[in-house]
Amino acid sequence: MLPVSRRVALLLALAGAAGSAWALAAFGIEGRGVVSTADSEIRGSVRPDGQRIVWGSPDRKGGPGGWDLWQADLKDGRWQDARPLPLNTTGKDFDPMFSADGKWLYFFSDRPGGYGGDDLYRAEVRADGSYGPARNLGATVNGAGNEWAPTPGFDGTTLMFSSDRAGGAGKQDLYVARWDGRGFAKPQPLPGVNTASDEFDAAFLDHGRALVYAQSVDGNAAPIQLFLAECDGKAYVTRGPLPLSFNTDTGYTMSPVPDWSKPKEMLVSGAAPELRMGGRDLYRLAVPATQGKDGCI
Repeated sequence: MLPVSRRVALLLALAGAAGSAWALAAFGIEGRGVVSTADSEIRGSVRPDGQRIVWGSPDRKGGPGGWDLWQADLKDGRWQDARPLPLNTTGKDFDPMFSADGKWLYFFSDRPGGYGGDDLYRAEVRADGSYGPARNLGATVNGAGNEWAPTPGFDGTTLMFSSDRAGGAGKQDLYVARWDGRGFAKPQPLPGVNTASDEFDAAFLDHGRALVYAQSVDGNAAPIQLFLAECDGKAYVTRGPLPLSFNTDTGYTMSPVPDWSKPKEMLVSGAAPELRMGGRDLYRLAVPATQGKDGCI
């Protein structure tokens, strides 16, 4: 078994969270007892046709590794038949997200054959719902460190992710790479948000005019909180924490992902004291209204 990275502690630590009267409305736990369970569920992504959800779990039993990708299908109006993806290995496979056209599933893995640490991969989603082989995104995106949370853009021409590669502002930083006709190339730091802390698990809102991202102040010892940033035409300006009741500076809230099938909704991972199944659950909420500009990606 490979050494466990410091993200295990980030994902598995359990922490309380205080309420807030000005919070966004959460629609509730996603897939109670099927998707969200007594285990930890992280980064849920719904396929654009709304018929399948995928997510990662670092502790759910039944997969080949400690960190596995899971999926469930929509049947009779609810998620059913939770099962590991065939893409899993005995290593870490995590942070899944469908592309906006539903043709690709992105994730990270530390499987053999990569460039070091956690690398970014994608697999074709076939017409029958099965998956093609996982393909490494290559040395222009992946390095000797750890790359997390691959986030394809709305039109498929950009890929946002985080990395602890040399030359960043701190630990995990946010980068964006652009499609050059053959692959995603020349990752550049996302302007305005990277600091000496960890920035990761980001999602574009309003076609890149705004951003929700996770920040951890002090590695695995710190809480994780989601922040909202808007583009001022050149760089993202952080406006403050995402106004969600359990998104506090004492809790662990992360992994925002827009629902491609319902553009006004998104999923996040966290633990609401008044409504929870176990470790980290998946919650559905409304996408916040933003007033960002073009020019940051």
